[in-house]
Amino acid sequence: MEIYIKLFEVLFPVFFIVGIGYFVGKKNPNLDTSFITDYSANFGTPALVIFALTSSGVTFDIFAEYFVYSLIAIICFGLTGIFFLILQKKDYIRELPPFILPNTGNMGIPICLFAYGTMGMGVAAAISSIVVLLHFTLNVFLASKKFDFNIILKSPSFYAIIVTVFLLYFEIQTPKFVLNTVMLLAYAMIVMILMSLGVALTQLKVFSFKNALISSIGRVIIGPIIGFALIILFNLSGFAAGVLLIQSSMPSAILCYLIASMYSPKETVDNISSMIVVSTLMSLITVPIIVFIALKYFS
Repeated sequence: MEIYIKLFEVLFPVFFIVGIGYFVGKKNPNLDTSFITDYSANFGTPALVIFALTSSGVTFDIFAEYFVYSLIAIICFGLTGIFFLILQKKDYIRELPPFILPNTGNMGIPICLFAYGTMGMGVAAAISSIVVLLHFTLNVFLASKKFDFNIILKSPSFYAIIVTVFLLYFEIQTPKFVLNTVMLLAYAMIVMILMSLGVALTQLKVFSFKNALISSIGRVIIGPIIGFALIILFNLSGFAAGVLLIQSSMPSAILCYLIASMYSPKETVDNISSMIVVSTLMSLITVPIIVFIALKYFS
């Protein structure tokens, strides 16, 4: 019974805030959440990376280890995505991002925090940091089919990761006033992004449910299977293994849609929108199951 209470404590806050966003979106169909996207990209995400990694007690070795595991997982997600997209005769370049870039930051990090505490948050942030980096590099490259190095240079998250790695490697204590500042910025972003996810579920449309369902299986079903396979392959255990499993099970990130809408044709944007909606709805069932497994076997 205790594990079910823990499961409820972990998931209820996240899904409740998403529900608030859905309610607000239904009441105001024309609600503009672009300011949340701007805040997240320029302030919230960099703050979350710095806060989660420097305040949780995660060492440079743990960061590097799970950064590599997440990179391997993303490669496997990519191969899965290419298979599913070729099977459906879709654009396996522009429509690949929602397969390889799960919502590990704004949904995965708080779930891991509630499940495993600050150390869980730190490992989750190590995994999420590479996803954040790829959003503003590989995601843009795939969506536009061209690489622009300036996008990396203009990304605050890129510099936040560099600064954080420097602090971890040299074991430099982050000043208290900095931690307090990035904590407020990070928690504010998590709440706003979760609410914007709920709003997005009222605004984004599903243009082909069948194709979106097939693609979403590749994200929220095959994803955690890949995560579990990595746990077995590298003989991982404890809470960090549970974090890897949970992060692998996250639905597609909304940022995939936002970037696609800037660089990709409408048909591609519609397909990505459909996959994000369906994978998020499916995650309401799949994520509780994965979190239950993680809490039971990787505590």
